[in-house]
Amino acid sequence: RAQATLKRPDVYGKTGTTNDSMDAWFAGFQPTITAVTWIGYDTPRKLGDRETGGGLSLPVWISFMETALKGVPVQEPVAPEGVTHVGGEWYFEEFAKGEGVASIKSPEASEPAQPAPSVDEKKKILDLFKN
Repeated sequence: RAQATLKRPDVYGKTGTTNDSMDAWFAGFQPTITAVTWIGYDTPRKLGDRETGGGLSLPVWISFMETALKGVPVQEPVAPEGVTHVGGEWYFEEFAKGEGVASIKSPEASEPAQPAPSVDEKKKILDLFKN
């Protein structure tokens, strides 16, 4: 929603809301600036049953960024070293589609596996964790 409202593909963020709707926030950034907005009360109380970070904090963040980004050119994202863009998705180069690990051969066991513990031994071990 922020990208559409600001008409900028270079803004990103994440909303947040506490389980009991006492706090709502939006943390977002553009390559030249980071900002977080928080809505809540100093003495905790509910904001309302349907209030969320996207509904309360995001509009405040957008309003701030409209001013803060005035005259700032849109910046294309630069992939970090080792990251590639394939078919509209970002991947670590070693895991890119058609480039990643397809299968792993299991090494041959050098020793026979130990037998599973007896039922009594399992019970003794589990009893250690009882209060």
